[in-house]
Amino acid sequence: MRIAIASRIFEPEPSAASFRLDALANGFSAAGDDVRVLTVRPTAANERPGPDKFGDADRSYAVTRFPVLRDRSGYVRGYLQYLSFDVPLFFRILFGPKQDALIVEPPPTTVFFATLAAKIRRIPVFAYAADVWSDASESTGAPDAVVKVVRWFERFAWNSARGVFSVNDGVTDRVREIAPKATVQTVGNGINTETFTRAGHVPAAAQQLAAEAPYAIYTGTASEWQGAEVFVQAVAELRNRGEDLRLVFLGQGTALPELKNTAAELGVPVEFHDPVPPEQAAAWLRGAALSVASIRPGAGYDFAYPTKIFAAWACGTPVVYAGPGPARAVLSATPALGLGVDHDVPAVADALLAVMDTKQAHSAAIAAWAQDNVSLTGVARRAVEFTHARLNAA
Repeated sequence: MRIAIASRIFEPEPSAASFRLDALANGFSAAGDDVRVLTVRPTAANERPGPDKFGDADRSYAVTRFPVLRDRSGYVRGYLQYLSFDVPLFFRILFGPKQDALIVEPPPTTVFFATLAAKIRRIPVFAYAADVWSDASESTGAPDAVVKVVRWFERFAWNSARGVFSVNDGVTDRVREIAPKATVQTVGNGINTETFTRAGHVPAAAQQLAAEAPYAIYTGTASEWQGAEVFVQAVAELRNRGEDLRLVFLGQGTALPELKNTAAELGVPVEFHDPVPPEQAAAWLRGAALSVASIRPGAGYDFAYPTKIFAAWACGTPVVYAGPGPARAVLSATPALGLGVDHDVPAVADALLAVMDTKQAHSAAIAAWAQDNVSLTGVARRAVEFTHARLNAA
């Protein structure tokens, strides 16, 4: 079959969506499908030397890229930024090669424009529900009119889709509440366990940092709804207790300016590094004593399961997770993986202290568990099987 995947973010830009969609494209390709990804030109920071700047020549599928507007942090986020991808995407689908199926990654505006074009071409659409944007908009205080419009976009797209991929049971339940006509399949979420592995090098900068004191690492996007400041404050509390733990942020996000201000005000040893390719992120994770992740309660993402957790586990690194969601149950059931606690500074400080010296004893078991439970290969296989089944049943 001819399968197209549309997303405003993709490899080589490091993000959970990039890893997930790359695995999906490879999964369709391995199943014998002709795959094309419709995406954007990455930032210069994600280019590599030589004529093949984005690594597209090495892929098992075709990639077509289009220029896009970005915010000050280099991210495709905001109404104008979304539209700079959505409007050209509409015409790319409308006048591009006919496909047997189109898979679309949020935001809802992208799914809306892609669905309109696909309806004209009579192309079945499969929507990826990595989260519920209307709930997130509502929880962050967006005007009621904005929430209603976003929810209408989601309802229209999910009800119109031939199928919806969901990353966990919580998202599946919410999709069915908002769009009762939707056919939803929980395919799960995970990480590329070929890139994120326990074996491999550790960067010289990470080695030097670890030689001075253990470090905890936060990888990927840091947005306001994640509440990562709790880790800066917890490290400050540990220093007051006489414990030396460093903190590293590796990535981008709208919360970074405030995180930097908080670290400066508290005098906490925090390092901030720009986004790096997945291989380098994995190397930093290998050198860390532990990884950290969080979700701010009540921010509309209580059902989220951050993929930065999977990346850490795949590298054999334990995790301290602060906040609600399915990660808490997994950490409670498998203590070697780390600790899950409330989004509370004293609780997080206690958890950091409890986990920071456990990696050596549990690293191999953590990596083996990740290989068995959170590999993106399995996620992609379930999505491919669901897609083929829905197309063949039509």
